[in-house]
Amino acid sequence: MKRNYRIADKTIEIISLYDEVHDYCRDYLTEDDADFSVVINPDVIEYERKRSASNDIAEGRSVRDWDDSYLEELAVYRKIAEKMPEYDTFLFHGSVVAVDGEGYVFTAKSGTGKSTHARLWRELLGSRAVMVNDDKPLIRVNEGGVTVFGTPYNGKHRLGSNISVSLRSVCIIRRADENCISRITKSQAYAMLLQQSYRPSDAAALAKTLHLIDKMADSVELWQLGCNMDISAAELAYNTMKGI
Repeated sequence: MKRNYRIADKTIEIISLYDEVHDYCRDYLTEDDADFSVVINPDVIEYERKRSASNDIAEGRSVRDWDDSYLEELAVYRKIAEKMPEYDTFLFHGSVVAVDGEGYVFTAKSGTGKSTHARLWRELLGSRAVMVNDDKPLIRVNEGGVTVFGTPYNGKHRLGSNISVSLRSVCIIRRADENCISRITKSQAYAMLLQQSYRPSDAAALAKTLHLIDKMADSVELWQLGCNMDISAAELAYNTMKGI
């Protein structure tokens, strides 16, 4: 099957073996001409199978037997992420909430609670808070500033919107008994920013990604939040980041 999708201001032709990836991306369907194509074949799916098995083994889990259609979904986004640095854009792992048209990215090691904290912002701020992406947004860094985009790949609960907003802040979350928040420097944040960014296998694309991460860190506010996952953590984070 072949269809075009508009993701992060680029039109991508996806040529797949299975239908499921097109259902997954349906909210981004477009009739525009493609900027580039993603083509999946059995070898690409087998690569994803081996990669997933390797990750399971490394993390001490039983090797899971994923359906080919699911592995194709992973393969499609990997190919998109490999290509996007050519367009000043990279994939970042985090939950993104937009408030009054400005984006806030919450990032952390898996299981720390970035999705939970994003949910608390929505509970605190109601309709003012819009979920942009709950897992794998794309971030563009160019002369116009830093922009974060919703994508079809928005987490297991499919929380996200087909929108883009200017990125104001990146907040690194850690668990804490008492809530606390502080500004941090680029050097303090950089290891986590690098860890949470998709790093392409192509050397030129990797070099471009590192450059984009560096520019983003120079252009947005960087914060570290210790939180107890109570709504008071969201209130402290929002008020501090907004300067209230």
